[in-house]
Amino acid sequence: MTEKKRIKRLNSLLKQVLSEVIISDVNDPRMASLVTVSDVDISNDLHHAKVYISIIGTDKERRETLEALESAAGFIGIHAAKKVVMRYFPILTFKLDTSVDEQIKIDSLIEKIHREEEHRPHGNDS
Repeated sequence: MTEKKRIKRLNSLLKQVLSEVIISDVNDPRMASLVTVSDVDISNDLHHAKVYISIIGTDKERRETLEALESAAGFIGIHAAKKVVMRYFPILTFKLDTSVDEQIKIDSLIEKIHREEEHRPHGNDS
């Protein structure tokens, strides 16, 4: 198996396992109720992993959820390591995934452009 395929498979496995651990084992009052692991990007040496989190909520809820996850990173890693056999379990870093927000902004801009085009007078029909 090529190294890229192995890393891709590990990213997918970690995404699933970390989702399970965050949902079932992290009991922090700062956590928002709608938290999703959207992606995992493990380094080539397998020692570090960026965990991209999508959080539905206010900016304050997002900030507090990220703080809760960062402070629980070791705990999450220990619980996830029990479910994934790896020589070294990577050090986890949590990042806010804003791609959903960006997609919503793009969709609303496209909708706005379409509305403006409908109300704009068309060229001469002569």
